[in-house]
Amino acid sequence: MSLKILNKEEKREIEKKLKEQFGIKKINGLVLMRGKERLFLFSGNLNEDKIKKIEEKVNVERVGIYFAKVVEDKLKLSLDGTQLFKSQITKNILEVNEEQMKEWMSGSDLFIKTGKKDFLVIKYKEDFLGCGKVSENKIRNFVPKNRRIKK
Repeated sequence: MSLKILNKEEKREIEKKLKEQFGIKKINGLVLMRGKERLFLFSGNLNEDKIKKIEEKVNVERVGIYFAKVVEDKLKLSLDGTQLFKSQITKNILEVNEEQMKEWMSGSDLFIKTGKKDFLVIKYKEDFLGCGKVSENKIRNFVPKNRRIKK
């Protein structure tokens, strides 16, 4: 499963989805895709050709930072993705209190009725804490196990 460097049109489509869902207007750098769902952002010194040449010689697991996953034609921002775009995120934000923040960061789902059915960015004060999937009465937690706070 190789990395695919998205062309300008594909990148614009990702930017369009990010704008619709979260208000994010601009992605600075190359957008790469691993498989059919994992999106990475690279803003280093390597151009497209150099990345392809490296990949011909060695198996490249990732280039850049994992920022989102394509889920049923929507984008779910990773924890790093919420940090990466925190200055641009203006939509679908759920602000939580300290108790909810501790529950979230320990890996628990939040049982909150939001009236929405989409992905929401979880925010505590000025900090973005990742993205959750909203259903009728809860927000599903996607904080990776290695980044959770131990209870």
